[in-house]
Amino acid sequence: MSEKQVAFITGATSGFGEAAAHYFAEHGWSLVLSGRRFSRLEALKDALAGKVPVHIIELDVRDSDAVKTAVAGLPEEFADVKALINNAGLALSPMPSQKVDLEDWQTMIDTNVKGLVSVTHALLPTLIKHGAGASIINIGSIAGQWPYPGSHVYGATKAFVKQFSYNLRCDLLGTGVRVTDLAPGIAETEFTLVRTKGDQAASDSLYRGTTPLSAQDIAEQMYYIATLPDHMNINRIEVMPVRQAWNPFAIDRD
Repeated sequence: MSEKQVAFITGATSGFGEAAAHYFAEHGWSLVLSGRRFSRLEALKDALAGKVPVHIIELDVRDSDAVKTAVAGLPEEFADVKALINNAGLALSPMPSQKVDLEDWQTMIDTNVKGLVSVTHALLPTLIKHGAGASIINIGSIAGQWPYPGSHVYGATKAFVKQFSYNLRCDLLGTGVRVTDLAPGIAETEFTLVRTKGDQAASDSLYRGTTPLSAQDIAEQMYYIATLPDHMNINRIEVMPVRQAWNPFAIDRD
């Protein structure tokens, strides 16, 4: 590449984030990878050794002070971030709202909303300085558009991601920085294991007998968005597997 490209990926220790790290590295991008599980970050850096420069940061996006420190402390080689991939997020407690612990709701809000906002705010000056071609890719979900039982606060946080992305586009008009809400449907990652707090049977049951999206599928979409011509912005991409669609409205009957 004629220009050094740097991608900052949150939640890089598994799923979409890890797949994105591999995919962007294959195309020559330097990487800033953050996540809570440092041993996984080290393993990922080792796996990418010799391909591209990699800087890893043990980071919980819920800690806004740690986010500011991490961004301020980026080595010069990684300081010119061109693509921010706000991937860190989670769903918890796929059960009726009245049965969910309040702590699980708060964890989703703190991670999916506050964490995303903190990272974005910290990197906005860098992205604006980069200018044309810089991208913010926020990982949303079809849950931010389409309700379903057990989505409660998770879906609400992803609706925030969608609207925040749109609003951010308005404020960044004239800077050259583009913003996209990338909203996947059902995808086979650690997502369901986290959501069910380690219930492997529940995870296996969800994906059994169908063809969900893969983390690689979403990583390819991230790369496509990040490498569009500078004058193009995709506001939102909703990606579902062909074998997933909508059901009729539920009706309570006597």
